[in-house]
Amino acid sequence: MSNPLVQELIEAGIHFGQRASNWNPRMSPYIYGKRSGIHIIDIKETVKGLLLAKKFLTKVTAGGKDVCFVGTKRQAKGVIEQHVADAGMHYVTERWLGGTLTNFGTIRSRLKRLEELEAIEQNDNFQSYSKKMESQLRREMRKIKRNLDGIRNMKKLPGALVVIDVNRETTSLKEARKLGIPTVCLIDSDGDPEYADIAIPGNDDSMRSIDVIIRELCKAVAEGKSQRTGAAEGDQAAGDSGAEESARPRRSRRAQFRAEDASGGAGSEVEDKMPAPASQAADN
Repeated sequence: MSNPLVQELIEAGIHFGQRASNWNPRMSPYIYGKRSGIHIIDIKETVKGLLLAKKFLTKVTAGGKDVCFVGTKRQAKGVIEQHVADAGMHYVTERWLGGTLTNFGTIRSRLKRLEELEAIEQNDNFQSYSKKMESQLRREMRKIKRNLDGIRNMKKLPGALVVIDVNRETTSLKEARKLGIPTVCLIDSDGDPEYADIAIPGNDDSMRSIDVIIRELCKAVAEGKSQRTGAAEGDQAAGDSGAEESARPRRSRRAQFRAEDASGGAGSEVEDKMPAPASQAADN
């Protein structure tokens, strides 16, 4: 990790935890000390967790899987929508609906309903419906879009979940654990690291600290996607070369043996017709 990034983490206040009276004892390995009644998080543990998370997310996205970012608190909403949308991944910033992962089929059906309503709005702007029905349909469309717009392109379960504030997003973490989906969490001193497969200890109430963490994780995701694209291009090139090889006419082994027998027979006939050497002729 470069020194400028470490300095940026410190300036963002990533090392400031919660009040000492409000801490979770399970976070003790990540606590450096206490100052003015506030716990100070060990920046070395933050950097260690961030490095591990970046390496893991790059591997996940390079393998063809997507990542879903979850952060419904006010400080995280704008940051996630900005960086994650640019990275082309999925996010939940409004409200985590129970069963988003464990009942994914129903969530997909609601997204199909959203597409139907948007198609109706685009075609005739609900002119063929009564005022009351139009109001109901528009309200339904707004509700679905508000809650599920960030995951509307998520066709399958994600390969990993990135969560801001484990105390607020316990439902999503429990669903991910039930389905065996790895989780990367930014955890403050009052959080429970048992919920996270990869813990990044740090201030989850500061918009600047959340911005730095999400930005770095999105860079790792983008790097993994570029590796995925490069691998796909390599496979396509290999497939094209294989197609060229298969397009070339091949001689069967039977035809090959026939050709060899023919060449051998022709050679013997030529040898029979050749004149004998001079010494052999003198002997005769």
